[in-house]
Amino acid sequence: MGFFFTFQPMKTPLLKDVKLVVTDMDGTLLNPNHEVSTQFINQFWALKEKGITVVAASGRQHNSIVEKLAAIKNELTVIAENGAMTTFHGKETVFTPYPKVHLNKTLALLKKQENMHPVLCTNGSAFISKGQEKFEPILREFYSAFNVIDQLEDCTQEVLKIAIYHFESSEKYIYPVVQDLGNAVKIKISGPNWVDLSHPNANKGFALNALQKHLGVSRQQTMVFGDYFNDLEMMEQAHFSYAMANAHPEIIKKANFKTGSNSEFGVETVLEKLLK
Repeated sequence: MGFFFTFQPMKTPLLKDVKLVVTDMDGTLLNPNHEVSTQFINQFWALKEKGITVVAASGRQHNSIVEKLAAIKNELTVIAENGAMTTFHGKETVFTPYPKVHLNKTLALLKKQENMHPVLCTNGSAFISKGQEKFEPILREFYSAFNVIDQLEDCTQEVLKIAIYHFESSEKYIYPVVQDLGNAVKIKISGPNWVDLSHPNANKGFALNALQKHLGVSRQQTMVFGDYFNDLEMMEQAHFSYAMANAHPEIIKKANFKTGSNSEFGVETVLEKLLK
């Protein structure tokens, strides 16, 4: 007697199935002046009415994300510090600090470098060492709350992430110096001038996966927007993965879809289709 199997074609996910929207901030949702559009704020409320959760996911500190999105902060879900910390309607749900066992070794390595600006990111604040007056105006854009201390080793707070800035290029000057730490910590080139070091599990994809489980939302019901390497794991968690036109070429390759640049309201253009 023969056996017959019925082949069930895989259902193609449709825009109308989307229940979760996750957007990166810099280079993605924020325009080149680091501002959010009024259109996005209006779309946020319209999506909420349809039962769709909108999440801001960034390498920025939590305070800085919330300040940028002050108009919706009470309803906003935030993945901050590249996934090291997540808050759902203001309540902390994920907290993944930098491995203490590797902290001193990392700081010793960075201390030997010239023209690098390390930032210790903690829950609610950040720390830099003295003598970085040229760097402070740049830091202020991404970290609304920070402290200047004699040396980073003096920080007594639990560290979530170490962000490192170079005025010329993160890929060329920072990554080669820190790449050997890759066996112990997560290394992410998070922008043209930034590299982030964090716990191996502290990435946007890990945080998003935890959030999807919490909400009961599948990969097929998730839409994400990103532009740089720190968005890669997050894109793998969503069928509707959109790279910005201004994204790094590797991100454009990995994403399933592409939208306009952050100066062309690429996120808002897709969300308008989703609302229709």
